[in-house]
Amino acid sequence: MRTEPLHLVFSALEWGADRRPKYLQLYDHIRQAILNGQLRSGEQLPPSRVLAIQLGVSRTTVMQAYGHLESEGYLGGHTGSGTYVSEQVPGRLALSGLSLADGPLASDGPLLSERGRAAAGFQAGGWPKAQNLRPFRPGVPALWDFPFSAWFRLMGRQSRSLGFEAFGYGDAAGYMPLRRALAMYLRQSRGVRCEPEQVIIVHGTQQALALSCQLLLDPGDSAWIEDPGYNGAKEAMHLMGVRPIPVPLGREGISVEAGMKAGPEARLAYVTPSHQYPTGVVMSLGRRLELLEWAARQSAWILEDDYDSEYRYSGKPLAALQGIGREGRAVYLGTFSKVLFPALRMGYIVAPPALAEPFQRAKAFTDRGNSILEQATLAAYLEEGHLERHLRRMRLLYKERQEALIHWSEKLLGDRLRIFPSDTGLHAVGWLPEHSDDRQVAAQLMEAGVTASPLSGYTQQYRQPPGLVLGYAPYREEQIRDALERMAGVLEQLPA
Repeated sequence: MRTEPLHLVFSALEWGADRRPKYLQLYDHIRQAILNGQLRSGEQLPPSRVLAIQLGVSRTTVMQAYGHLESEGYLGGHTGSGTYVSEQVPGRLALSGLSLADGPLASDGPLLSERGRAAAGFQAGGWPKAQNLRPFRPGVPALWDFPFSAWFRLMGRQSRSLGFEAFGYGDAAGYMPLRRALAMYLRQSRGVRCEPEQVIIVHGTQQALALSCQLLLDPGDSAWIEDPGYNGAKEAMHLMGVRPIPVPLGREGISVEAGMKAGPEARLAYVTPSHQYPTGVVMSLGRRLELLEWAARQSAWILEDDYDSEYRYSGKPLAALQGIGREGRAVYLGTFSKVLFPALRMGYIVAPPALAEPFQRAKAFTDRGNSILEQATLAAYLEEGHLERHLRRMRLLYKERQEALIHWSEKLLGDRLRIFPSDTGLHAVGWLPEHSDDRQVAAQLMEAGVTASPLSGYTQQYRQPPGLVLGYAPYREEQIRDALERMAGVLEQLPA
């Protein structure tokens, strides 16, 4: 028997905070009352006219809500006999003891797969849920200085000129005019050896890493990663069941000798040779040749992540490692997140000729491709020279901001934080006094309103001197100075 009058089930309904149409609010309220047992199988609901008066709404609102619930099987009835809670689904739920009301998920077995548990265990701090652009968050370009007006004009033009067939399912590997333009750009600017058919357009570096691990490695395989290095690569490997083996860095880049000792069975090496992340080390030609020889000898693969080498402030960008090797063991990864803007979510893989078709098929089975309109806009941006002009402006701007960071750091912080000039990139490493705990310093800076990633957060096994990774690209000189003044207040408290 019911322990409360029927009208009390509806008295809890409040209209104020919810902006949805009232019939949807009423639909949700009745549905939840059925699922949690407040309204039971076979129970008659008030006539629509009566309930409308009780709730202060139109009869149409009630009839619409009842109609939705009847179409989904929650209510039943016939004209003239009233509206009743269905005898079917809710009745079976009551007999089985199940409840679909909100509550904790119960299960005798694990809720997640092994890969799911690996993904759930990743450090949440590495993937911010919202933009936090206060200094000195790394990895972000100068969004306010990007020529969005020109970009949107190109996008509007492309949306009018593309034929209707372009908006169906296209080539999952990418829009061919973009792949052609990108192949030409990479050949000229980065020394990459490729044809358009080798270029696969992806949703940024993380998808490129995931596809590469899926195609090139089996669960249980091992792969070298730079230590310190990019945590996203380590996490992509963990998610695919691959064992990442930390390999230390030297002045010339990743140590092939140390890698062979730590992981002689490794089938892949992930590297950032043009501007090592996060230390900024540039891999020497000798070390590149040594790494290529190792890959050829071991029938292993090299994943070359060229994430921001376009921003080289003196001379031309360094030629890609991929362009040196002749054995086709290097897979080249790039992104437009740093060159243009992160929300574009567009990157690319340049696969060796023997792997081009497998990568294309893998991309097709993953998501059927990127946005055609954004690909067409980017193709025009490349073909018409906008990218080169933008990069020239940004190189000058970022060099000035790096100089401002070093200048004000020397003036305000002195020996408490040492930053050395770099020829490349959007971030620098600030070295703390040797006895410092960079994680503790970063936490104190966060409380003071300054974002500075501890270098030890990028380290797996091989200890580095304490330091902070400082992004400078999106911040004006006054923002840099203000943040360093707040840093000074924190660093002055450190023991001498």
